[in-house]
Amino acid sequence: MKFAVFTLGANAPHPLTGEQAPAHERFRDLVESAALAEELGFDAFGVGERHGEPFLSSAPPVILAAVAQRTSRIRLLTTLTVISVLDPVRVAEDYATVDQLSGGRLDLMVGKGNDPRHFPLFGLDEADQWELQEEKFELLRRLWGEEKVTWSGRFRSPLHEVTTQPRPFPRADGRAPVIWLGSATSRASTELAAKWADPLFTANGFHPMAKYADLIDHYRERWAAYGHDPADAVVGSGAGGCYVAPTSQEALARYRPYYDAFAKSAAAQHNRSPFTSLEDNVANGPALVGSPAQIVDKIGRYHAAYGHQVQAIGTEGLDRAERRAVLELFADEVAPELRRALPSRVWEGAGSAGSGIGAEDR
Repeated sequence: MKFAVFTLGANAPHPLTGEQAPAHERFRDLVESAALAEELGFDAFGVGERHGEPFLSSAPPVILAAVAQRTSRIRLLTTLTVISVLDPVRVAEDYATVDQLSGGRLDLMVGKGNDPRHFPLFGLDEADQWELQEEKFELLRRLWGEEKVTWSGRFRSPLHEVTTQPRPFPRADGRAPVIWLGSATSRASTELAAKWADPLFTANGFHPMAKYADLIDHYRERWAAYGHDPADAVVGSGAGGCYVAPTSQEALARYRPYYDAFAKSAAAQHNRSPFTSLEDNVANGPALVGSPAQIVDKIGRYHAAYGHQVQAIGTEGLDRAERRAVLELFADEVAPELRRALPSRVWEGAGSAGSGIGAEDR
């Protein structure tokens, strides 16, 4: 299994101290978090896109460009790019620039986004969200995979023989950067990923395992129906927060203020998470909170249901010292066990000129 550290760039007041960092300090902290993830041996670092408080991650390509200059090995991801509200030409240009700056370390994750504030902010109708996602995703794939693209659609002006610049960093297999489809609530995303033989990333953030397993099962079923080799379907998974401590009691006690603050957030309310307490979420939901052995066991149980090759974790809201302690313990005692038990081909041999996913997995 491979491991990623994800962030949405939240900058809410600390639940224990009430302190809130100035924006410039939070941005510096995001870049240093990526450097720490690389130092500890994580495989990837991802920045999500949000447009509104308490998030500062409205411009992930800018943040990832800074991360690219601070790191040398770690994969760079978007988690995710809200393709439904963006111009695919701009997306192709911005992220090809990041790909060039990083020497080909970019994987792009796209989706329609689950924050209802996005659509009116960009002058779009939320009722069109799935059609927006599909049209813009397919145009983006063409812009990265072809030159002199001629295209017309419903939601933007036509293109005539357009070649976006810069082109993505040249890879050994000649392919464009990998594009993952982010999935949280609907089979529309899993269908799109299966149709184009692209990897799927399940949010796995708010609901019981069965909800996300159903979407992953649909992805695999449709993958086979489109004639792709079932062995090549690739799945990644997020988690509902992560806090690893030497004992389960310590992990629960330390994480509780963060969980309580999250449970009151607009995101939690919008996603209607059914869990009634931290203990309920740990026992029946996606929260990775506990001792190293408990986290290993829980990720293993999720792998049995999802068959995922990449596991992402988030430490949103923790201060630097606490975040380092959690990530160090995860890197030292959780990741090695799961790497041995659950091999993954994702990003194998993907150096600066390598592809994100091996050709056999595409």
